[in-house]
Amino acid sequence: MIQSMTGYGKHVVQLPSKKISLELKSLNSKNLDINARIPQAFREKELELRKTIADSLTRGKIDFSLYIEITGEDTTTEVNAGVVKKYMDQLRDIADGDEVKLLELALRMPDTLKTDKEDIDPEEFKTIEAALKQALRAINIFRTEEGKVLETDFVNRLTTLEQLLQQVKDMDVKRLGTIRERLEKAVADLKVDLDANRFEQELIYYLEKYDITEEKVRLANHLDYFKTTLHSDDSNGKKLGFISQEIGREINTIGSKANYAPMQQLVVQMKDELEKIKEQMLNVL
Repeated sequence: MIQSMTGYGKHVVQLPSKKISLELKSLNSKNLDINARIPQAFREKELELRKTIADSLTRGKIDFSLYIEITGEDTTTEVNAGVVKKYMDQLRDIADGDEVKLLELALRMPDTLKTDKEDIDPEEFKTIEAALKQALRAINIFRTEEGKVLETDFVNRLTTLEQLLQQVKDMDVKRLGTIRERLEKAVADLKVDLDANRFEQELIYYLEKYDITEEKVRLANHLDYFKTTLHSDDSNGKKLGFISQEIGREINTIGSKANYAPMQQLVVQMKDELEKIKEQMLNVL
């Protein structure tokens, strides 16, 4: 079962005096890249939170946000009264004004608020860890649902590739016959005497260079292997990417050997389907 790297998870916990919200957003990335936005008071716990995320999400560009909203009367921020009064006195010396206007201006100045650093409450941090695990569970469910959509798209495109490959197989006999006729006509137009046996040997050697039997077999095997990997227990986007590269090589070789316009048209359609698979592959975990 494949998973998408695109996902979203959120969990909110209401404490007696605080509201704790955690959000996780993920996009595609070659490796795990975590961008954390957390309050300054919890910076010392950032590594622990990152490790919890890394244990659950192995790849993707992850935006992690932790919001703490004070909903009760408790607060660690206070007005620095001495500094505010000093600013008001200085402003009063510069220009006359009523006290309310002076207070408004003073409060806009630096250092008018002070915050006492709180020690992290162990119980509160346990609550945050539990909430993070809930958010991780939500984002993994999201990724799984997105993965099902991708899987359906991959299966449909693989079916199209198999149908195109079958058309290539059906066309191959006619293609070789057409190439042979074209070569025999070109030699006949030269109006020269040739040794029939030697000509036949050279013709067979020439036609072998256009033989695509191995490419057809390998392409069919790669398509089967892609399907098997797609339905495996683990989501392995990198492995699927490698298989799609091998599929592309076989399609390109068939195209270069085809020397037959109808078959080359089929190859173009196969390349188009494969390119769409590769685009979606960027989102697979």
